[in-house]
Amino acid sequence: MKLGIINSAFGQAGVDTATGLQHIARIGFDCVDIFTEAMTITPGEKQLVLDTCRKNNLPIVSLPVVAAGLIDFNEPVRGFHLQRCKAFIDLAAEWEAKNILLVLGEYIWQREVIPPAEQWRWAIETCRILGGYADQKKIDIALELEPFRLSLLNSVTAMARFVDECDHPRVRANIDVSHLVLADTSPIDVAKLKGKAIHVHISDCDGKVHGDLPPGRGVIKFEPYLQAIKELEIDGVVSIELEYSPDPARIVEWVEEAYRETARLMDLTRLRG
Repeated sequence: MKLGIINSAFGQAGVDTATGLQHIARIGFDCVDIFTEAMTITPGEKQLVLDTCRKNNLPIVSLPVVAAGLIDFNEPVRGFHLQRCKAFIDLAAEWEAKNILLVLGEYIWQREVIPPAEQWRWAIETCRILGGYADQKKIDIALELEPFRLSLLNSVTAMARFVDECDHPRVRANIDVSHLVLADTSPIDVAKLKGKAIHVHISDCDGKVHGDLPPGRGVIKFEPYLQAIKELEIDGVVSIELEYSPDPARIVEWVEEAYRETARLMDLTRLRG
């Protein structure tokens, strides 16, 4: 697998897009995931990203998008988010990326008012529609597992069930190592996503709350998870996800540290290649 990073690590620290991408290439990453907003990105920004990545031999692999409205109980809201996600798919195709990383929403009102099965059904319907559109553009959809109590996809079991029920070749799973730990998921359970996962996120945490720290800054024992991921034989990318650095002024060092430790772990498990 290749080693990448979501460029939001630099954006959230106030570093401009081109400079952040240049740092990512210099540090040694194989590729990059681009965090943006497809509905409002300007033509100039689109070209800047494309030109900078090409100049620095930095392929774009994934575009993360949070679209909680895909499971909203109001049909016009779901319709809007379908169009928004299609815009991300269009942008991914324009940048010759591999996938959009799709974060679905949560069950509302503590699962007490809207039947949970209805929100699940809306998610299946909207993801099938997006899968059909993505297939026309030759783009995959990687679904994010979120480790929160009310998240629609908050366990490996739920993810595997969703991918099976959606039954679309373009709709697959993302594996986030930190999220697996926070969801009390054993490395053994990763095997349930055999043939279903296409992308990976990696970060560390304290084992209790969402952290997005450089590996080694938290408590996660990565090797068993990376070995389990290796056995899935994914032809994809392990992307580092770093959010909200505690010291934005030292973001370059923060990313360099994350790169070194992740590269070491991938070499240790012979995952990078």
